[in-house]
Amino acid sequence: MKNTISERVADFIKKFPPFNELSQQDVASLSEEISILYKEKGGVVFDEGEAPHSNFYIVHKGAVSLKKKESTDIIDICDEGDIFGLRPLIANENYILEASALEESIIYSIPIDIFKPVAKKNKEVGNFLIESFASNTRNPYSRSHRGHLYGDTDMLEPINPNAKLLDLQPIRFSKKVISCAESTPIKKVAEKMTKNNIGAMLVVKQKLPVGMITDKDLRNKVVTGEYPITTPANKIMSSPIITYPSKLTITQAQMAMMKNNISHLCLTIDGTPDTEAIGILSKHDVMVSLGNNPAVLIKEIKRAKKFKQIKPLRKSIMNLLSGYLEVNIPMRLTSKIISELNDACTKQIIKIALSKMSTPPPVAFSWLAMGSQGRSEQLLHTDQDNAIIFEDVPEDKLPETTSYFLELAKLVNRGLNVIGYEYCPAEMMASNPHWCLSFSEWKNVTSHWIINPGPDEVLLSSIFFDYNLAYGNKQLVDDLSQHIFDNVKKYPIFLIHLAAGALQNPSPTGFFRQFLVEQDGEHRDFFDIKMRALMPLTDAARVLILSHSIKSINSTEERFEKLAELEPNNAELYMSCSYATKALLKYRTKQGLLHNDSGRYISLDTLSKEEKIKLKRTFKTIKEIQELVSLRFKVANILG
Repeated sequence: MKNTISERVADFIKKFPPFNELSQQDVASLSEEISILYKEKGGVVFDEGEAPHSNFYIVHKGAVSLKKKESTDIIDICDEGDIFGLRPLIANENYILEASALEESIIYSIPIDIFKPVAKKNKEVGNFLIESFASNTRNPYSRSHRGHLYGDTDMLEPINPNAKLLDLQPIRFSKKVISCAESTPIKKVAEKMTKNNIGAMLVVKQKLPVGMITDKDLRNKVVTGEYPITTPANKIMSSPIITYPSKLTITQAQMAMMKNNISHLCLTIDGTPDTEAIGILSKHDVMVSLGNNPAVLIKEIKRAKKFKQIKPLRKSIMNLLSGYLEVNIPMRLTSKIISELNDACTKQIIKIALSKMSTPPPVAFSWLAMGSQGRSEQLLHTDQDNAIIFEDVPEDKLPETTSYFLELAKLVNRGLNVIGYEYCPAEMMASNPHWCLSFSEWKNVTSHWIINPGPDEVLLSSIFFDYNLAYGNKQLVDDLSQHIFDNVKKYPIFLIHLAAGALQNPSPTGFFRQFLVEQDGEHRDFFDIKMRALMPLTDAARVLILSHSIKSINSTEERFEKLAELEPNNAELYMSCSYATKALLKYRTKQGLLHNDSGRYISLDTLSKEEKIKLKRTFKTIKEIQELVSLRFKVANILG
């Protein structure tokens, strides 16, 4: 007689990873051992600190939250098809999170002892479980568990078995060799090193390398007073010189430096001191060759002297972003690191632009990043939104001061374009005279938006009010923020108009929770994740945080988390909004990296069923926050 219950279980689990990787026979056998749990809302599946169960779980219906017991901060939400409780399967430790039903839920309980032999036969199952474990625990170092699942050392394959081993690839080095003669005074050596921005000077005799002088030599032997600055180079140089051939791998270079306890290598034609030097290799060069390290990238960005030198570093930032997503580093940390790197690029572009100006700035100024960059959410190559505030000047000086900053802004906007940021189609950039104003002019403009909140004013303010200081004078920004908050308190009607604007974006779904896609144009049948999902959350967070007069919190997810503190009765909804924002931003970023675009339009055909379910999970939250905004600001009654 057929077991109809186990057949239904099998029909369900085989639709979701990792069970979709198993054979039909394995799924059928496993389903006969699965228990079914029913949990009312708030029902606990397992407690934080509880000893591991002999089962792990998959949600059949409903939703389960994972969080710290004493916190309102929900770390993850599992719904239909999501697995959780993998700790006893992978790390034999007590649970570090509490799992409880967010709503009435039916959960399948899967015996670990029955599942292990089935899963061992399939490496794809092992890879998926490791990644799921990392995601649920927010452990960014999931690779450390690879090879240790169920105690096996050969269970899993590398994430990318086709990737080249970076440390075995040839190293890049500077072919511009700066050298001096043995008799050159140390003072001249130091001046030449400073002029060429190098950390080591090659000493040559009859064009052949005989020694090396580094910054360390100058510090230890000259600055200490051991040798006067008139001493010839050969008295303080390191000799005999250590040379290597130019075809050196990254690993060989590292080992050579460690073996000889040196920070620079001299590369010659045949690898011996008997041929001319063709390059100098430093520890810094090795670090750069090792790739996408944020600290290294920051240093390289700051060293750039031309716009075009930053462009390849932007590509490295994108590679870093891709790597972070691959190993499930939390979106908050990812956003912060990538935003810091993007801000560093902007700052260096401004510094380079300032060096191109004929005179220094006539007064203090601030460069504002607006829109997604102002919210620290601009992870991909999107268009520019920026503005300049400069210190007030006498009226007769205003035209020439404005002219100076417009010229500077044109250089900066061009530089940002060179490194990959498109010009704003609506010209909301500092090179537009409307977005390059004195402090008093900006006070007048923002006051006009607040006192006369028509559709255009609401649109402009919604972009501008997410500004963040990218470069320059912080006081100007703080003073303008205070002016805005003071005006909003005087004219609360503005918040109602801003709230109405926040409700203008269309719903993500139609009947039967179907995705609403674009009906025409080049993106027909694509889902607009920016307009239909991210913007409703961004707009709601903005108007709510503005109503509390909270400054210096621009990130949408952080705004919602602050709102959860300010309004404990709505904390659950706000934390869900924060989670939804991170999830949607992650989806958009992945799509953008996949298609080398902004990630705004998603082809639903490229998403798995599970991914579609996870996306839809955020839509309920969007609907709820829009309802809260509508009721809070009485939008329907006043503007209807």
